[in-house]
Amino acid sequence: MINLQVQSELEEDNHGVSENLRWLAAGPNMAVPLYRSYLIKGIKFNIKAQDDVRTTQNSGVYLLAHTMQVASAKDKNPILSNMGFYGVIQEIWDLDYQKFTIPVFRCDWIDSFGLVVDELGFTLVDLSKIGHRNDQFVLASQVKQIFFVDDPMHRGWSVVLSMPNREYNDVIGDEVLGDVIIECEPFTRGMPNVDTFDELVGELGGQNIRDGCEDIWIE
Repeated sequence: MINLQVQSELEEDNHGVSENLRWLAAGPNMAVPLYRSYLIKGIKFNIKAQDDVRTTQNSGVYLLAHTMQVASAKDKNPILSNMGFYGVIQEIWDLDYQKFTIPVFRCDWIDSFGLVVDELGFTLVDLSKIGHRNDQFVLASQVKQIFFVDDPMHRGWSVVLSMPNREYNDVIGDEVLGDVIIECEPFTRGMPNVDTFDELVGELGGQNIRDGCEDIWIE
């Protein structure tokens, strides 16, 4: 009788573990929706395949990490410092933990051999040199959006640029999930004139947030 009472009390206070942590420990839904575009905190991110068919670019990301660095495999004096990682979004996953969702990006990260800083202080990357293949995923909230511009002076290299983030307003309403705000840019804010509709459609270019309703299964 005493043991049952103690067990009941432990289950009631959940051992002091927060509800969010318990849902994380339970794991996400195995059916993971994929997105071609995703808006979070007013910033629109695209996968690389989406950028390839558009005139705009929103697939570049930058991650500043506090990590251990070594000069070589034989370096016995590693140091802890900030290190920047530059990547391109290949897939956008939305992990469903029942009570909340967490967007993550699977990225191609540029290897350190494909990163240089020129004499003028510009950061140049070689997008063909991919590294960190065993650690491709990053939380969407951890990255900053950047842009890659072809360097006319160094063939095969791109200049890294950072621009002010464009704010996307949702006139229909926001869906707030913790600190994640998913917004959908409307096709038009008013009824277009008949003679300008084709021009309007061409300008918008099909800015859907979801690419169908296909899911993938993860193990």
